[in-house]
Amino acid sequence: MFTGIIETLGTIAEVIKSDGVIDLWVQASITSELKVDQSVAHNGICLTVVAIRDGQYRVTAVAETIRKTNIGQWKVGDKVNLERALRLGDRLDGHFVQGHVDTVGQCINIIEESGNRLYTFQFPEEFGALVIEKGSVCIHGVSLTSFNVTKDTLTVAIIPYTYEHTTFQYFPKNQTVNLEWDILGKYFLRKEQLATL
Repeated sequence: MFTGIIETLGTIAEVIKSDGVIDLWVQASITSELKVDQSVAHNGICLTVVAIRDGQYRVTAVAETIRKTNIGQWKVGDKVNLERALRLGDRLDGHFVQGHVDTVGQCINIIEESGNRLYTFQFPEEFGALVIEKGSVCIHGVSLTSFNVTKDTLTVAIIPYTYEHTTFQYFPKNQTVNLEWDILGKYFLRKEQLATL
């Protein structure tokens, strides 16, 4: 379980694709504090540390993760948002994030406005019921508040601090991002679906 509050940025040091999986070596300032079997969110994707070496650690993405996320597009030198799992007793500054990406979206507009930046993302219309005005959404691992919500788009405001401390500073228009919807909305929608069966 995560909160969507990014701790630091990591850098992809090596990408190894084989047998339907992707192994990634990540260089990060928190590597010395990690241990094998620990969960770390990478751009919102929960991955398990499987090896550690000289300031780098390795994680593995399986087929399901590759299908649901943009991890297959990552390359050496790319920056990724990193967050370690929530500890019991910590303040919950973002919202409950599982690290289980639901789908990918695409950045279709970026506007600079009064010191903030407004990012609009398009997503598959089938997920429209899971996005609400002023609701929580996790975009590339960052806990944000959605507004100007339509059946297949949402907008978020990025303050300067978030811009400077996350990969949003590297986003071009058309950037593909990992999206995880608020877990409360998913449970509510499931309850509604079951009621109609």
